[in-house]
Amino acid sequence: MRTYFDLSEVQGDLGPSAVTIGKFDGVHAGHRAVIGELLRVAEEKDLRSIVITFDRHPLAQLDPAARPHALVSNAQRLELLAGTGVDVTLFLSFDEALASMTPREFATRVLRDVCGTRVVMVGEDFRFGAKGEGDIHMLRALGAELGFEVDLIPEVRPGEARKVSSSWIRELLADGDVERAGEMLGRTPSVRGEVVHGAARGRELGYPTANLSPESEGLIPADGVYAGWLTDGEKRYPAAISVGSNPTFTGVPPKQVEAYVLDEELDLYGHIVDISFVARIRGQVRFAGIEPLIAQMDDDVAGVRSILAGR
Repeated sequence: MRTYFDLSEVQGDLGPSAVTIGKFDGVHAGHRAVIGELLRVAEEKDLRSIVITFDRHPLAQLDPAARPHALVSNAQRLELLAGTGVDVTLFLSFDEALASMTPREFATRVLRDVCGTRVVMVGEDFRFGAKGEGDIHMLRALGAELGFEVDLIPEVRPGEARKVSSSWIRELLADGDVERAGEMLGRTPSVRGEVVHGAARGRELGYPTANLSPESEGLIPADGVYAGWLTDGEKRYPAAISVGSNPTFTGVPPKQVEAYVLDEELDLYGHIVDISFVARIRGQVRFAGIEPLIAQMDDDVAGVRSILAGR
């Protein structure tokens, strides 16, 4: 996949092409269905497949207080898009210049001049141009003038009235329902970060943990204990994962992610790892002392083994 971060980087035009446009936060099952159809049409019509997306949610520019938390970092999003097999991604900065483009300017400069677009594939609720002035009807009118067709992509609804969306996945993660979120994403929810030194309490309790830096990438699910995986490079290890402030102890920062790798003693300090959440075992609990905490940790690890067995 070729990636361009600014329109000025494109020499000539990229066409003829089939294009889809969106935030693609999480590159979830709905997004993958759109991209799958994009690839099918591009192959059928001998076009280059292009995804146009943005470095931040448009609300970061238009209404920062209303901006939702991203499901994945920009780096993770690019990796996921590359994995779909798309030819080109235009990863544009959603700055004031882009936000102020009229629908006609966007269609002319980006779709016609840069992408050489022949087909645009979007959903019924697609909006574009300054203040979202452009809708599907305006896009079709501009396409008739500028030389591209507009195809509507049906929404992905997993046997329910509600369509798959990034906002729904955020709600599921906020509730700790990582299994359902995984179904919507089409993969196990995960976060990525550097393993840093912690307070070493886990080691003292017999359960040494890999502590992620607070600057981790990806949306962290609700506080609690999870069964999941820690992936270091090409190696994946079963893990019991704790998310939260660890209420039994004082002075622990909120939303700390730490993973106890089962049956392995690893030196992971300084490593960039992925921690994936397969299932939630329980919420966070404040214990009266160390002994009941250790007893619960023993039960948690047994639960992790049971959940991950055979996976």
